[in-house]
Amino acid sequence: MSHGFVAVQWNRRKLLYDLCIWACVALYLALFIGASDLAGADALSAPIVLMRALSTCAFLMLNVILCIGPLARLSPRFLPLLYNRRHLGVSMFVVALLHAALAIYWYHGFGVINPLASIAIVGGDFPFQLLGAIALAILFLMAATSHDYWNATLGGPLWKAIHMLVYPAYALIIAHILFGALQQNDTGFAPWMAMASVCVVGGLHILAALFKSGADFHAAKSSAETSWLDLCDWHDIPINRAQIFALRGAERVAVFRYRDNAGATKIAAVSNVCQHQNGPLGEGRVMDGLITCPWHGYQYRPEDGCSPPPFGEKIPTYRVKVEGARVLLDPAPLPAGSPRPVVEIPGEK
Repeated sequence: MSHGFVAVQWNRRKLLYDLCIWACVALYLALFIGASDLAGADALSAPIVLMRALSTCAFLMLNVILCIGPLARLSPRFLPLLYNRRHLGVSMFVVALLHAALAIYWYHGFGVINPLASIAIVGGDFPFQLLGAIALAILFLMAATSHDYWNATLGGPLWKAIHMLVYPAYALIIAHILFGALQQNDTGFAPWMAMASVCVVGGLHILAALFKSGADFHAAKSSAETSWLDLCDWHDIPINRAQIFALRGAERVAVFRYRDNAGATKIAAVSNVCQHQNGPLGEGRVMDGLITCPWHGYQYRPEDGCSPPPFGEKIPTYRVKVEGARVLLDPAPLPAGSPRPVVEIPGEK
């Protein structure tokens, strides 16, 4: 998003992205089925081979989705993958749905019990298929709301909370795989695949929490004489970037040092939370005079926290001042979109 951005429902890049996704899906399925034939799979087990191909494909796609976030925080080189992650998520749901439909038909479609009801009672010592069904229901909710219409209708925080359900869904899928393997005489590679996934996904999230890209968190220090907080030396803030400071509780403030169109260097402080999907603004940068979120490119004016027309998003702003080389902040946030003068650093070009 930018001041020159035109909202569209679809475009050539999105179509090419989706074509690439489905080309990779088709290639994976073909390779999986071909490898199974070379391994001597019986012709009668063709539905089972396809079922496993779809399940492993969907699981691999889910792992990629879960790894994109921490990778983008570790390095900005992965940010392009983040912009269209919802397309990958919807595609993953479709592949998982095909797996579920085939499994229901093959294992539950020839009995007297309703196929959907039998999922809860069939499955050996433990109805592991029920875990997969619950995970699929969560993925359906996420896929159905993977559109900016629902983000605007539900609001950023609620939309984000719904899509954070991907982690419970992931845990259910891991349990589905492990309990399903326990029902077999030969567990095969499924448990090792699940454990490797947990190590990779969990390890990347831990690394991202320990080593953040772009801006670190800093504790704001109170001034003994006033309510203003002494943050840092303005030289410590990279040009056109920010440092993130922790105030009270979970509140975070992104303090930017940037150059305006006239070449003057200024300081501005805004909320660290993007109104689109709660992205970390302090990990973004100032582009064309606008604070740009690293997640999806949403932008805000430093001087008032408003998105440029025709967009209407607003974020809270903070008063700042510079004394000597020190940047001071008033910790009381101003209402979202409140205009207030940014601070120019005298003589700094």
